[in-house]
Amino acid sequence: MWLPKLGILTAYVVLGVTVTLSADEKDCFCKIPLKGEVDDCSCKIESLDSFNNLKIFPRLHSLLNKDYFRFFKVNLKRPCPFWGDDGRCALRDCHVDKCSEDQLPPGYKESKQEENKYTKEAQEQLHTDCKEQKELGGIDKTISSEDRESFKSWSKYDDAQDNFCELDDDNSADMEYVDLTLNPERYTGYKGESAWRIWRTIYQENCFKPDTPVPGYGPAEARGAEGMCLEKRVFFRMISGLHTSINVHLSAKNYLPAANGYGKGTWGPNVEEFQKRFDPETTNGEGPQRLKNLYFTYLVELRALAKAAPYLEQEDFFTGDEKEDNETRNAVKDLLKIIKSFPDQFDESRLFQGNNKEAQQLKEEFRQVFHKVYRIMNCVGCQKCRLWGKVQTQGMGTALKILFSGDTMGPDSTVDAQQKKNFQLRRSEIVSLFNAFGRLSTSIKEVDVFRQLIKEKDST
Repeated sequence: MWLPKLGILTAYVVLGVTVTLSADEKDCFCKIPLKGEVDDCSCKIESLDSFNNLKIFPRLHSLLNKDYFRFFKVNLKRPCPFWGDDGRCALRDCHVDKCSEDQLPPGYKESKQEENKYTKEAQEQLHTDCKEQKELGGIDKTISSEDRESFKSWSKYDDAQDNFCELDDDNSADMEYVDLTLNPERYTGYKGESAWRIWRTIYQENCFKPDTPVPGYGPAEARGAEGMCLEKRVFFRMISGLHTSINVHLSAKNYLPAANGYGKGTWGPNVEEFQKRFDPETTNGEGPQRLKNLYFTYLVELRALAKAAPYLEQEDFFTGDEKEDNETRNAVKDLLKIIKSFPDQFDESRLFQGNNKEAQQLKEEFRQVFHKVYRIMNCVGCQKCRLWGKVQTQGMGTALKILFSGDTMGPDSTVDAQQKKNFQLRRSEIVSLFNAFGRLSTSIKEVDVFRQLIKEKDST
């Protein structure tokens, strides 16, 4: 049951709007449209649904299959800087399969748990969980020889650019290309204490959080965030939106065992899993706010792409395949044209107002806390989860870098190629930004799919 029963009429706050339902309406989630303004923005949920699902999602889905965007260079071997290896799922196949040299485009080539862990029962459960992760969480490292040869020219091209943003992993010998299309974000079997520790650390060990915790998910989104200053609310809602997006994907691409118990299962939407994560009854009333934070994070990254549009429109998107590179440039320009047409952009000029010492200190604190979130991704025990965690946090960081760059800030401000001495995006930043936005766009599309599935379920 999606809504609690409160007598003849049921009243509930859905994404910030109080909705009162009759007895005939209270049982159906689909009859409660996600309406109202997104917190700290002027945009309405319903306008975003239509804009994303009809205009943005189809274009992004096609664009992210281009070579420039599907190959991501990443270091998945960095040790966790906050705690030692918890020994969870050290099986080789639990890790990401990286691309081999012959699979890359021509332009790319070159360059401890508690004591009960050791009980018989715990060991048996660990073995079962690891076996599941081995089957579901392994990384496909396939890279063609042609693609690997391409990477050499990619590296030479990138090194010739004026790079002013040095990424932490960029010069590491452990950096490897991964084909994101062969490693989709979906359920992997990564769960339990190891997974929860990641989110607890993100939510509880930084100063940008509400005060009242909600067991099982993080701080109280709806109740606590309102007491924070705008900058801290923005940071918290972005992290919560990322967490929500990941949970939507795990529900939408869940592993469904074969009906007869034999043979291979299938990947598809799990309505029960979605309701468990977002139903107000099972989330202390926080589920709707989590979904609202997804829309907020989407708007922030949408605004970053709009602001960087003049810069990105001058980008070569080089892979060494002239025909595909031209197709990619045209597809990016088409997407950016649609993005710039959206009327209710996030206004970053409201953040860190003034040049006083307190504002600058808060901005630096904002930056440091985000850096810590990115480093926490090195503690994720599932390699495929670590991969997508790094892609999405780096993409979010790139969005913030764009928003806080340029001579001015606000809905009409931009950064362009003429500002390269003070602003530049590296290949991995562009790839992560578009893929991170693609994950958010897909989540909003999948929420609409779940709305329809729940409607069908409740009508039977």
